[in-house]
Amino acid sequence: MAAGSHDRSVGTAPREVAVAAGGATWQLGLTGLGVRLPRYSAVWLATGLLFAVSPLLAPGSDSHSALLSTLPFAAILAIAAIGQTLVIQQRGLDLSVPGMITLSTIIVTKVAQGADGRLPEAIGLVALACLASGLVSGIAITRFGVTPLVATLGVNALLTGVVLQITSGASTYSATPGLGRFALEKTAGIPNTVIIAVVVVAVVATLARTSVVGRRFVSAGASPAAAHVAGVRVKTYEVITYMLASLTYGTAGVLVAGYLGTPGIGAGDNYLLPTIAAVVLGGTSLAGGSGSVAATAVGAVFLTQLEQVVLGMGAPASLQLVIQGSIIALGMALRHVPFARIRPLFHQLSASSMTPRRRAASPIPGSRRHK
Repeated sequence: MAAGSHDRSVGTAPREVAVAAGGATWQLGLTGLGVRLPRYSAVWLATGLLFAVSPLLAPGSDSHSALLSTLPFAAILAIAAIGQTLVIQQRGLDLSVPGMITLSTIIVTKVAQGADGRLPEAIGLVALACLASGLVSGIAITRFGVTPLVATLGVNALLTGVVLQITSGASTYSATPGLGRFALEKTAGIPNTVIIAVVVVAVVATLARTSVVGRRFVSAGASPAAAHVAGVRVKTYEVITYMLASLTYGTAGVLVAGYLGTPGIGAGDNYLLPTIAAVVLGGTSLAGGSGSVAATAVGAVFLTQLEQVVLGMGAPASLQLVIQGSIIALGMALRHVPFARIRPLFHQLSASSMTPRRRAASPIPGSRRHK
C-alpha cells in the first residue's frame, strides 16, 4: 500500500472529538483554531474545570477534609473502572461488576471472621472466585458465541445467587481490624486506597504501552480480524481480559469491605453505571481498540467530585444517575456520528470564515460618488 493511501485511510478517524478519537491527538479543528492537545486530555481539562467551579456551586466541596473523604471512593471506583476499560477495549461490556464486588466483600469478611490471621486465605479465595467468574464470561463469549452483554449479565445473576446462598439474605460479618485500618489510614498523608489505585493504573498503563503483550492486546480489540491474520490469539486475549477485569472488581470489593466495615449484600450495586461512565469520560472508544486507564481513573475522580457537588447543591441523588446515564448515552451516540463526512464541511466553513473580504471598488472619476 502506498504511503499516501495509508495516510488517507488513517485520516478518516475523527480526531476532533475526544471520546471518539482514533488518532494520536485531539484537534480542536471544528473551531478553526488548529489547536492540538494530547489525546485523552479532555477529561483532565473537564476535571480541572469542575474543581475550579465547585466552590461556587457547593461551598466546601473541594476543601481538604472533603477531598480526603471522597478520594477513597474515587480510588475504589477507578480500580473497578480499570477492569471495565480493558473489557471495552476488547469490544465488550461487563455487567458482572456489581455481583463480583459484592461477592468479594462477603468472602473477605465471612471467611476471615474478624481474624487478621485468616485474611490471606480470604483474599486468596476472592482471587479464585474472580478468576472463575472471568473465565466463565470469557468462555461463554469466545467459545459459545454469547454476546458480552448477555454473558456477563448471566454471570452477574449467578454471583448474586451465590451471595444470597452464602448470606441467607443478610450479611452480619465485619472486616478484620487490619483490613479496616489499611483501608481507612493514610501513608504520607495520602489514603492507602489512592496509593493502591495509582499503583494499579501505573502497572496496567505501562504494560499496555511498552510490552509486546500490551500492543497485541490493543490490536486484538481494534481489529480482531487483522490481529488474527497477524497471528494474535484474539480469543485467548479476550478470555484473559475478562479474568483480569474480575480481579480488579475483586480488589475493589476487598477495599470496599475494609472501608465500610460491615458491607451489606448490595455493596456493589452502585458501581456498574459509574464504571462505564468513567470509561466513556476517559475517552476510550466503545468500539474497542486503544484506551487509557489513567484517563479512566481521572474520569472516576470527575464523577466522584460531581456527585459531591450535586449533593452539596441540594439536588436529589437520583440526578447523579441521570448524569451517568446521559454520559453513557452520549458515548454510544458518538459511535454512529459520520465524522468522516462532517469533517470536510467544517474545514470549508473555517476556510471561508478566514478568507478576507474584497475591498470595495474605487469610485470612477467623474461619477456622482467621486464628486
